Amino acid sequence: MKSLSVMENEIESMTESAPLRSAEIMRHTTETTIVLRLTIEGKGQYQVRTGIRFFDHMLELFARHGGFDLELSCKGDLDVDQHHTVEDVGIALGEAFDRALGDRRGILRAGYFVMPMDETLAVAAVDMSGRTAYVVDTAVRTRLVGDLQSELVTDFFEGFARGARANVHVKVMYGRSNHHKIEASFKAFARALRGACSRDRQMAKLLPSTKGLL
Repeated sequence: MKSLSVMENEIESMTESAPLRSAEIMRHTTETTIVLRLTIEGKGQYQVRTGIRFFDHMLELFARHGGFDLELSCKGDLDVDQHHTVEDVGIALGEAFDRALGDRRGILRAGYFVMPMDETLAVAAVDMSGRTAYVVDTAVRTRLVGDLQSELVTDFFEGFARGARANVHVKVMYGRSNHHKIEASFKAFARALRGACSRDRQMAKLLPSTKGLL
């Protein structure tokens, strides 16, 4: 039986030899203009500008905790509301993952993570199933966290689920700080997604489904 360290080295070697999975999305509507570049096998590097600073911060830590490289620029109609910007960024980011993963052959497909952040605990689970579904409970009851309308966190995850054709479940189990609740949610989501997108050496050439299509 192989030791854990040997298995980890094999996975690292496989990842290094495999081509990088990346995508570029340009999304233009009457409400937003988004340019996005994503590399799944990144180093957690980011350059994000949405016009909503707290949202920028969440996307930055999403990139760092997921190990993704992310360049994202969004010019939205913030004079109207933040909704279009946050939702469309979620859709574009989901589309980038969908495109970068291709037919999704050889990926783990599902991942989950339990993220503690001081007094807060958040759980996220992701299935890159080819089907759209989302359930989100941030337990945030205030209107604003930083400069972000807090209810729009759900719209971001919904948009991602639509764009990525994925199941996204995020729940804050408990916590006091609303800042921590949202931040823990994004960190848990990033790490769950990192696991779901990881290459599976055992099933490297197989589609992780009995349907024959994801």
